[in-house]
Amino acid sequence: MRRGGRWPSRCGTRGWRFTDGALDRIVRETRGYPYFVQEWGKHAWDMASQSPITEVDVDAASHMAVAALDESFFRVRFDRLKPAEKQYLRAMAELGPGPHRSGDIAKELGRDVTALGPTRASLIEKGMVYSPSHGDTAFTVPLFDEFMRRIMPREG
Repeated sequence: MRRGGRWPSRCGTRGWRFTDGALDRIVRETRGYPYFVQEWGKHAWDMASQSPITEVDVDAASHMAVAALDESFFRVRFDRLKPAEKQYLRAMAELGPGPHRSGDIAKELGRDVTALGPTRASLIEKGMVYSPSHGDTAFTVPLFDEFMRRIMPREG
């Protein structure tokens, strides 16, 4: 995204500009995930009344960007999951963005780690999580932990 240490100064054919602060904010909010950068940029552009698009515009657009991702990007993935897989991911989300030790996920679920092997394997096969190192599990996309906490609030 950066060229020679600088952000591109133009946005689309309109010639609108993003301030460096706005671009940095988008990258921070999206964890640099390319599709999320596009989504935040679109909503910031839609929100802005003038150029340059600022951090204030990005902040105002963030709620809409999250809602759009929840409705489409995250929801599509969530709807493909079995109940046990949803519970596994919700337990991961409770622990934060990750990666997490398999034992910590099992402890969160109150289950034996070996009993969760098939669920973890299924989630890896579906592309929901991956193993960055032996015994660790991480979400394949950023912000999925936050989505899981929104879609499946903790009981009690």
